[in-house]
Amino acid sequence: MPRLRLALLCLILSPLALADTVNVAVASNFQQTLDKIAKSFKAATGHDVKASAGASGKLAAQIRQGAPFEVFLSADDERPTELAKAGVGQASSQFTYAYGQLALWSKQRDDAGEAALRQGNFAKLAVANPATAPYGRAAMETLDALKLEAAVKPKLLTGDNIGQTMQFADVGGADFAFVAYSQLLEQGIHSRYWLVPEKLHQPIRQDALLIKPTPAATALMAFLKGEQARALMAQAGYRFKP
Repeated sequence: MPRLRLALLCLILSPLALADTVNVAVASNFQQTLDKIAKSFKAATGHDVKASAGASGKLAAQIRQGAPFEVFLSADDERPTELAKAGVGQASSQFTYAYGQLALWSKQRDDAGEAALRQGNFAKLAVANPATAPYGRAAMETLDALKLEAAVKPKLLTGDNIGQTMQFADVGGADFAFVAYSQLLEQGIHSRYWLVPEKLHQPIRQDALLIKPTPAATALMAFLKGEQARALMAQAGYRFKP
């Protein structure tokens, strides 16, 4: 009997026995990076990550309506702040997990850059919806800073999120697309893009918010602050200072 009790106690205390799944609402630009982080997280804790990707604004709306997410990884700091102020999630848990970088990319052309935007020799320019996607907002801020918003407005092709925006350019629906630099690196793209100077838009501060403090969700929030996760984020083109 003592041996049986000891065996049961070891089973109960085993990390794998306590393993759970974290339901994460993640901004589209961070989905592939999260997939890599999730593998390291599972190896370290035994917990799985189930991610649902989309535009930050739409994800925040779903969370407000009671969607069963435990962690929100936004592409801005606004939506997590708004949720926390509304009493959704734990305000004290909010932190900036990374800063994103905006890029202008073309699959077919070699002239992605400010000059190409000014010349206007293109049919379509894809951007994510600035009302719901922070990278789309940064794209419009860039066009405004360059005083090109009015000139290119008839050529804009708006995607629901940054993933769809990149798809537009990938299949030929747009000559250029404003995308996340991390998307390009994750897909092994190292040419035909212009890394937009950060002075042209507000910093893309990406914040995390703990919505439901389950053990697995709390562990993921802590893991995102650790060296393993930050190394993977750095490899994917994210920075940790504006």
